Amino acid sequence: MAQHAPSLLWMLLLCTLSANASFQPALVLEMAKILLENYCFPENLVGMQEAIQQAISSGEILQISDKKTLAAVLTVGVQGALNDPRLTVSFEPNFVPVMPPVLPSLPKEQLIRLVRNSVKMDVLENNVGYLRMDRIIGEETAAKLGSLLRDNIWDKVARTSSLIFDLRYSTAGELSGVPFIISFFADPEPLIHIDTVYDRPSNKTRELWTMPSIIGDRYGKKKDVIILTSKRTMGAAEAVAYALKNLKRAITVGERSAGGSVKVQKIRIAKSEFYITVPVARSVSPITGQSWEVSGVAPTVNTVAKEAIAKAKSLLAIRSAIPKVVQSISDIIERLYAFTDRVPTLIQRLQSTDLFSVVSEEDLAVRLNHDLQIVSEDPRLIIRFMQDHAAIIEEDPELYKVPDDPGLLQDYIDQVFKVEILPGNTGYLRFDKFVKSFAAKLEEHMAKKVWEPLKDTDNLIIDLRHNTGGSSTSLALILSYLQDTSQKHNFFTIYDRIQNTTTEYDSLPKITGPTYGSKREVYVLTSYYTASIGEEFAYLMQSLHRGTVIGEITSGTLMHSKTFQIEGTDIAITVPFINFIDNNGEFWLGGGVVPEAIVLAEEAVDHVHEIAEFHRGLRSLIEGAGKLLEKHYAVHEVALQASKVLLTKWADGLYRSVVDFESLASQLTADLQETSGDHRLHVFHCDVEPESLHEVPKIPTAEEVGYIIDALFKIELLPGNIGYLRFDMMVDIEVVRAIGSQLLKLVWSKIVNTDALIIDMRYNSGGYSTAIPLLCAYFFDAEPLIHLYTVFDRTTDTMSEVMTFPNVRGQRYGSSKDLFILTSHMTGSAAEVFIRTMKDLNRSTVVGEPTIGGSLSSGTYQIRDSVLYASIPNQVVLSAITGKVWSFSGVEPHVIAQANDALFVAQRIIAARLLKK
Repeated sequence: MAQHAPSLLWMLLLCTLSANASFQPALVLEMAKILLENYCFPENLVGMQEAIQQAISSGEILQISDKKTLAAVLTVGVQGALNDPRLTVSFEPNFVPVMPPVLPSLPKEQLIRLVRNSVKMDVLENNVGYLRMDRIIGEETAAKLGSLLRDNIWDKVARTSSLIFDLRYSTAGELSGVPFIISFFADPEPLIHIDTVYDRPSNKTRELWTMPSIIGDRYGKKKDVIILTSKRTMGAAEAVAYALKNLKRAITVGERSAGGSVKVQKIRIAKSEFYITVPVARSVSPITGQSWEVSGVAPTVNTVAKEAIAKAKSLLAIRSAIPKVVQSISDIIERLYAFTDRVPTLIQRLQSTDLFSVVSEEDLAVRLNHDLQIVSEDPRLIIRFMQDHAAIIEEDPELYKVPDDPGLLQDYIDQVFKVEILPGNTGYLRFDKFVKSFAAKLEEHMAKKVWEPLKDTDNLIIDLRHNTGGSSTSLALILSYLQDTSQKHNFFTIYDRIQNTTTEYDSLPKITGPTYGSKREVYVLTSYYTASIGEEFAYLMQSLHRGTVIGEITSGTLMHSKTFQIEGTDIAITVPFINFIDNNGEFWLGGGVVPEAIVLAEEAVDHVHEIAEFHRGLRSLIEGAGKLLEKHYAVHEVALQASKVLLTKWADGLYRSVVDFESLASQLTADLQETSGDHRLHVFHCDVEPESLHEVPKIPTAEEVGYIIDALFKIELLPGNIGYLRFDMMVDIEVVRAIGSQLLKLVWSKIVNTDALIIDMRYNSGGYSTAIPLLCAYFFDAEPLIHLYTVFDRTTDTMSEVMTFPNVRGQRYGSSKDLFILTSHMTGSAAEVFIRTMKDLNRSTVVGEPTIGGSLSSGTYQIRDSVLYASIPNQVVLSAITGKVWSFSGVEPHVIAQANDALFVAQRIIAARLLKK
């Protein structure tokens, strides 16, 4: 409900009244008093009376003479103010209140007639119960007629297999009867909190719970219950429907209910003939935190009220089939699914899936498929709703069988295989299906028709753009022609669950005719039509690093699966019964093959020529990257190893997936970082020569000094005389010298006399390292000089020891006071050198996250005369303590903490240390 009653009621008084009349302010004040004492949302009325009094005192209240008009205006105002359509004001000079009889006080015979007229029970076909209840019977009435209700209603309902509970005509009743009905459809334990009812006049709250015991047998939680609702369903019936729906115990079918109230009273306003209708009690569901009042109960399945019974019957028929469907799917998976180790988990998940709200076969298929996908992580295992009854066609293997007759065989080969020699001595082979088997005669014809014409070409195009599949038995032979016969190659492995066999497919030891070998480039063309075994061949050419795939993503139809329709339903399950394992031990879970170069199918041949030209210069570029590494990388032995690895990968075909400069840069970066363990090595593509990463620092002018200090340095004096210094960039020493006097005055002088200091480098990604020895010197004594670290520069092949400065401007912080440095994953480069140095020398406590491991200095070098450039770290930092290189490993803090928490953690440690002192 709205929480802004004062302003809205002010609007009621000042804006909605017409301009003529006689209006008594006392009427509005009395109405406000009734609301304050009776309205079930008193929190929405805070400040209302004061607002009304202020409006009256202002003299701006306009007057209305017609009392019915006044009532209508007040109704609009109060409803708008409190956003509650149940609040109405009426002018009724002849109103006579009607007091409904209290049911328990009626004679028993009248109660029996009332119950028989408002409750009807029947048993429909298939032992479906039908219970129509037009009035929710209260607790006292139920107690008075207990045995009658048990024998004639509840025990009969309990014996049915499922239930249609019809509340379409239920417009009256008592909330006290709700717990019994909910309890009938629940277990005895645990008790369930159904509803909370607040009564404003008494200012009391009552909780409704299920009952530990009831008269007669319970219906329980297992059998299906469908509740029918209509626009007329109101009050206690809505409470029943709302609770059972949100407890996931019943499915609601029909129309949204009326949105009634727990209790509404018509109250006379003072001694006038005006009345205000007020909801005096409210319901709040502990399940949803909301209510059925005003908004009503939304059905799970929408349908007009008069068709609700028919809809419920069809729905029960669907739900009665669910156990059979789940069992059938479980049986198929257990019998056929290729990942046998996943079967028990899948079946357990199927049996435990929450299918409470399933209202159609399509809904059931979606729920089951969702759960199977989550557990199996196998996109081939699919449950679908197939409303169009599409036929499940098993492919006829005879379609791909080759003829035995020599003449027919020759014609067959001429028809299936198309061979050409394209410009640039590029071989072209197109075949649109994979034949079933290769007998000796067929191999001879193949050697003559295909491999003899192609044997001397510089590279080969295999066109699968129109290949829709066939038989996998020919895969090993075709792949064998594309390998060297001098050694055995494992192509792939097939596990067949139906046959329970595992078969390895290797290169054939002997084949007829010349082989194409493994050195020349092969380009496989694909399209959206490439399917089944055509996809398998394209996938294998990628996984074996034997070819480059160019064209469109393939159809994704190869699933190694069988599809079964569940009897008597429109639900089908596709089960992969074969596991395809490539030579890397990876399971291929189907889906389309993604080409290395994605282009329109009709443009694929043109792109082959471009990529082939690029591949001809590939070795030179890879070799060039290795030579740069050997010349400039700081750790020479690592550079030699990385350079060797690059050429080995190229020779093994691992660069056939590279089709342009961008993909080559990405592949070189990945291989260099993997081999060296140094993530700072980076190859990038740039059309223009990049600028130097380390320009000569600019010395600031006098006017710029103040701005630089404000921008770079943040200082604070924390409680306990703890200094805080944050700077986000390492400045060159010449800049530091230029701004030195102002830096001492504006920054250093304010923190140098603190008892402990926190240096925040969480946002410092590096900069210049030249000022590091000066910065370190402030935290050590003047004598002796301290060896901080050693720098090896690969460019000059020199080792330089870095020491603290003997003289510094101003006062030193000294070597005894606590120093804390805060770090994050962003902290890098020269900032890390400072932090690692202070940590190695036991001069600081480091708190935060491990740093990035940046480079102290990197050079950018062009690879050959191409548009590729390599960023190569040419310096390494050696620890003054261990002599070991640590410049690209990052800094591990003494105290690991989230970056956001590092300052708080450091303050806590300092406080504990100071307390000990």
